[in-house]
Amino acid sequence: MDWIDALLLMMHKEAMSISDESTTASIPMQWVGPLCLRTESSTEEVSVPLATYETTLWPSTARGARVSCRTGGIRCTILKDQMTRSILLEVPDASTGATVASSLQNSLEELQAVVSSTSRYATVSSIHSEHIGNLLFLRFAFSTGDAAGHNMTTKAADALRAHVLKTFPDLKDVSVSGNYCTDKKVSAVNGILGRGKQVIAEAVIEKKWIHNYLKTTAAQMAELNLRKNLIGSIAAGSLRSGNAHVANLLLGFYLATGQDAANIVEGSQAITHLEDRDGDLYMSVTLPHLILGTIGNGKSLPHVEEALTRLGCREEREPGENAQRLAKICAATVWCGELSLLAALTNPGELMASHEKYERS
Repeated sequence: MDWIDALLLMMHKEAMSISDESTTASIPMQWVGPLCLRTESSTEEVSVPLATYETTLWPSTARGARVSCRTGGIRCTILKDQMTRSILLEVPDASTGATVASSLQNSLEELQAVVSSTSRYATVSSIHSEHIGNLLFLRFAFSTGDAAGHNMTTKAADALRAHVLKTFPDLKDVSVSGNYCTDKKVSAVNGILGRGKQVIAEAVIEKKWIHNYLKTTAAQMAELNLRKNLIGSIAAGSLRSGNAHVANLLLGFYLATGQDAANIVEGSQAITHLEDRDGDLYMSVTLPHLILGTIGNGKSLPHVEEALTRLGCREEREPGENAQRLAKICAATVWCGELSLLAALTNPGELMASHEKYERS
């Protein structure tokens, strides 16, 4: 037994000893809605689960959901769907690093053969490189079917790392993850190149519904969004982010559907955009890196299984389609929460009054 096997065995024993004393953290959860999803040919009503201690999130999101069903539904578009992992290698010099990166760009079929040996579902779709002196960062992007893909891409990247080192003997291994992925950290690279699912949720709300349900106007909401979400975020030094409280909705949805909640770090780097269109309101929420799946770790828990079944994400579909449906529902949920909070913030006192009503006994 080498030292790596010994370390893995020790970690396994420690994990087993911890699990003997484990219990379950209970987080309040409610189903809210239904919200309305718009497709090319129809509108579908979907209730959504939110697990949170911030109980005002339920009635607030429900208000946004009611409005969505008066607009003809929220249209959700997926622009990218890929999970990434970046390996880090040491090269003799920058010139060698450039040669290696160029060679790999022209070897996708060969690299896919390596990836296929690790998974039936992982497919390498692109490679991006970053060169820092004698350090070479290789960022591999994969399609991962219905899985979020954390482990699938790490396993594939591990095999690709071994292949690259064998092909280019002058290189030295540094890490299977070089932070250029980048996982669970604020970054610009994920927004630019994509990680997870890039989803845009959008709808146009007629003037009468803004008045009846939100007690405000399109002009007030658009002006607030500009000054608060955009200018305020710039003043705060936010990175590729301008929204009201996307993290709240993501966390509630992630915990209810068995996702890795730490991915709200990059997931909440979202941009909410509003336009006053002659009294009607156009609103979109762009989520550049929404990381979630319908299979994998945590998905077999009873409450998660029930949630995914009720959301229609346990159907017989092509690989990846259940996860894409879940991503669209998640994006629509975020849209509802953003709409309701922005409306509340145009009415002085409404935000605090709602918290006092729902969160103080």
